[in-house]
Parts: sequence; structure tokens; C-alpha cells
Amino acid sequence: MSEKKLATLVIAEHDNKAVSVDTLRTINAATAIVSEDKQVEITVLVIGFNCESVVESIRHISAVSNVLVVNSGVYQYLLAENISDLIAHICKEHMSNDYSHILAPATTFGKNIMPRVAALLDVGQLSDVIDIESPDVVIRPIYAGNALARVKSNDAIKVMTIRSAAFDAITISDAVISPEILNIDVKCLDINIPAESSEFISQQKVVSERPELPAASVVISGGRGLGSKESFVLVEQLADKLGGAIGASRAAVDAGFVSNDLQVGQTGKIVAPDLYIAVGISGAIQHLAGMKDSKVIVAINSDPEAPIFQIADYGLVGDLFEIMPELIRSV
Repeated sequence: MSEKKLATLVIAEHDNKAVSVDTLRTINAATAIVSEDKQVEITVLVIGFNCESVVESIRHISAVSNVLVVNSGVYQYLLAENISDLIAHICKEHMSNDYSHILAPATTFGKNIMPRVAALLDVGQLSDVIDIESPDVVIRPIYAGNALARVKSNDAIKVMTIRSAAFDAITISDAVISPEILNIDVKCLDINIPAESSEFISQQKVVSERPELPAASVVISGGRGLGSKESFVLVEQLADKLGGAIGASRAAVDAGFVSNDLQVGQTGKIVAPDLYIAVGISGAIQHLAGMKDSKVIVAINSDPEAPIFQIADYGLVGDLFEIMPELIRSV
């Protein structure tokens, strides 16, 4: 009698060239799905076009047992409308594995795709998971992170998005681990699914030499206290000195100091760097929800009663226009 398996499918986020750090953290989260009576097996699904380098990177991850590859021009831009249909089709029609869990990062990519997948599979979704206690019990934040909910799912397939800031990125080994690679023939299986209701037009990405927010070990964020777009250069100078990424509060984004792709918070990006420096940020609950899991938090604010100081490991009370230049010089 063959041993039963607890099959987990991770949907890889990538740009057809490199796998995202959020996917590496999601794979690490998948390793927490353990069972006493079943062998755990992690499969990574790579959907894209000319994405061989992504597959090669995943072959260097020891926790991955199998890699499924769907390589087709109709999936070049990873549109949710046909990607979700493909994932559901693979799970229901053409795979011998009965997947008990389907995971993706809780990024724009995952939030766009996974609710559609859950609906197509007629199951619920466990969103923004920060801990996995057992195969059917997870922990997720509610009320902007003010409370944690322990949720049990009785669905046959658990569809999850993973808050990647809650997990470390899994290690990519120098050696090829050589998990089994299965190239799915889209023609033979009739899964070359076009996106009939949407069309890729263009993509605008901010190109910067600084690290991206989710992957950065150091993040310097500025808030409304900086007063102007011109003053935000202080944040940029400190970030350059520390080799860190730049973030901002919603107030700073709304005021036009920086673009909204740098927003940290409940409606922005969730980060958990080794060092987070909040400059001129009062600490509204919506902002704290996006950065309070940082390892070390430093706050610079003129108001000693600012909420940010309640979670800060180190606080500097004073005029940021005096503190920041001195800090930049001393680094």
C-alpha cells in the first residue's frame, strides 16, 4: 500500500527571469505544513514564458520535491484571468496528486489570483497567514494587526496567501538538488487558456539601484513630518549610506512626497527588515500594521507622545531636520 501524501502546491511569483523573494518565503511557510501520518510533499508551479532561469533557481531548493512548468506565450504576463483558470484546471483535471494546500505570497500577485482560484475550486481562502499550526489551523491578523485569529478550515483544499514578512526566505543552495521537473504540455492537455476578458497593455516599474522594499534588510521610511518632497532627500541620503530601501507613510504618499509604490502599511507593503527607521512618522495603526514585525525599530519624531514610540526599540525625540543631518554624517 502506497504511503499517503500531504501534497502542497506553491504558485511561484516571478518575472520570467528570477523567482521573487516572496515566493522563497512562501516555500518556507509550506514546510510548516506537517502531519504525523502523512508524508509532506511540496510542489512549485512555475507559469510563464521562457522562464527556464526561474525553474533552475527552484531546482536548488532542498525542500521542493517537484517542479511543474507551464511554458507558453499566453502566460507571459501572468494575468489573473487565465492564470487562475489554469491553476484550477491543473488541480481538478490533470494531476495525480490531490493537493491539500495551495499557497501563494500575499502580494499584489497572490491577492489578484488566489481568490479566483478559491472560487473556481469552491472553497474558502485563508488570507495573509502569518503562522501555520497544523494542516488545517492557521494564524492570521485581523483589525489591522491589533488581534490575531486562529482559523480552522474544513475545506478539502486549503487555499492560502502567505504574509511573507512573517517568514524568512528559504535558502537556495549552490548545488542542484534536482527535484523532479514536469513540463506540462499545454497543447496535449488543452490548457493553453487565453485571457479573453483582459489584455496586457504596459507595465510601469520604478527602476532603482536600492533594494526592493520586501527584500531589504534595512528600510528608512519618511512621513508627513518631513514637510515637503524636497526634504525627503534626507531619507534618501540615509538609505544610501545604510544600503537600505526607502519607504513612506500613507500621509507622505498622499502629500506627493514619493510614489505610492513605496507606501508601507495596511494598504501598502508589509515589511519586516532587520532595521526599520521611521522618520517623522507619528505611528497611525494603519502604518504600524505594515512594519511592526521589524527586528529593530528606530523612531525619530518631535512629539514624545507619538504612538510610534510605543513599539520602537530606540527613540530620538527632537527636530528631525537637526537629527537627520547629524545621523547621516555619523554613519
